[in-house]
Amino acid sequence: MIIVSKLKMKNRLFLIFLISLFLNNCVGVSSSGIFGTGVSVAIDPRSLGTQIDDSLMQKNLSARILLVDKNYFLTVKSKVLDGRIFLTGKVDQPEEKLKLTKIAWETEGVRSVRNDLKIKEQFNFKQSAKDLLITSQLRTALILNKNIKATNYQIDTFKKKIYIYGIALTEDEKNLVITEANEILDVEDVIASILLVENLRIQKN
Repeated sequence: MIIVSKLKMKNRLFLIFLISLFLNNCVGVSSSGIFGTGVSVAIDPRSLGTQIDDSLMQKNLSARILLVDKNYFLTVKSKVLDGRIFLTGKVDQPEEKLKLTKIAWETEGVRSVRNDLKIKEQFNFKQSAKDLLITSQLRTALILNKNIKATNYQIDTFKKKIYIYGIALTEDEKNLVITEANEILDVEDVIASILLVENLRIQKN
């Protein structure tokens, strides 16, 4: 009976993992927003010039990161918003985290760097499935909230900690996003790096 129960639990976790992965892929395609290749100028609060500058910085940074190690293509994510660089993902050694921070700071035009890279640990299927589920639940919540421009945010979850990056049109929207994240079941912490439109260098007219 114990063996059967464990098998059922593993099957259930595997199913959750697959569903979460599917949801992430579906939502990611439809809500590329300011982070995707199909930027919607109509909803992106940055000026066209700032969008172009950020895009050039993003390509420059991504190319230099891959020159260090091609495996970073799968393990390290970088985002550029209004000249600010955000790094997320996992690396093997602390030295790699420091090296990537240095590379980010050496990007022409950079204003600041936030490094949320984590040191890799032994793969935990149950934890990874839970993190994917949390990310999917928050993506869905943002999309359903009519007072939030869900396409303007990127979400990453690591060990039940949610990392949110994006641009809010107002302080109220920023607070709503953080509230939605805190209401997700089992979330232990919310780390939000959300810029306000009024704080951008050049806003879109």
